Amino acid sequence: MALITFLSDFGLSDSYVAEVKGIIATVAPGIPVIDVSHDLPPGDIPSAAHVLGRVWHRFPGGTVHLVVVDPGVGGERAALAVESGGHFFVGPDNGVLTPAYIGVAARVVELPVPEVAAPTFHGRDLFGPAAARLASGTPLDRIGRPFSGEPLRLVEPVPWYQGKSVIGEVLYVDRFGNMVTNLTEDLVPPYAVLEVEGFDIGPVRRTFADVPAGEPLAYIGSGNTVEIAVRNGSAARRLGIGVGGKVRARLG
Repeated sequence: MALITFLSDFGLSDSYVAEVKGIIATVAPGIPVIDVSHDLPPGDIPSAAHVLGRVWHRFPGGTVHLVVVDPGVGGERAALAVESGGHFFVGPDNGVLTPAYIGVAARVVELPVPEVAAPTFHGRDLFGPAAARLASGTPLDRIGRPFSGEPLRLVEPVPWYQGKSVIGEVLYVDRFGNMVTNLTEDLVPPYAVLEVEGFDIGPVRRTFADVPAGEPLAYIGSGNTVEIAVRNGSAARRLGIGVGGKVRARLG
């Protein structure tokens, strides 16, 4: 049976998530919908793309990934459905679908906007129904026309060397205040010493228990990049640093 994953910035205080799920259940009865998150910061496109990049390949082939973080809803941005890597992706052409285009050949169609669609709620009236139809087995080329443009891709910053250091930056902050960076394990050998905006963190540790409570640490996270945390606390709050903060690994 096909699956739909659902990622948004709608939160759970309002009816928006339930409305989208109601439409999916109407169009595709019995198709499971798995919530990835609805607590992304409002309009935070890079965070949406980061989370999508972490999760999509954890699901079986044929899964439909519905992503609705759409600050330009009702504007000029296109609405897209993508087939890539044996999966389907549905969402706005604003960069949230960037992981769908990395390293694989993608088929992209532009979704027509129904006349009845509320201009401020394409998640319910456009993207949700499209995801439901794909999950029900409707071919990609029957839900839209080939996209004539170039899909918008976010450009992720690349670490660089500065003397005997490699410099990366924070890409994402999770709900625990852990800061996910773009530094990979191959760039940060065991003898490296980490610092964040001049604050000394120390060497890469294996896990949180390697430092006392309240102390900062660097470790290789489950996404295989260096993360900065504070044991039993929030590194982002403790260090006063968020996305874009610079992380230095001193190599000598």
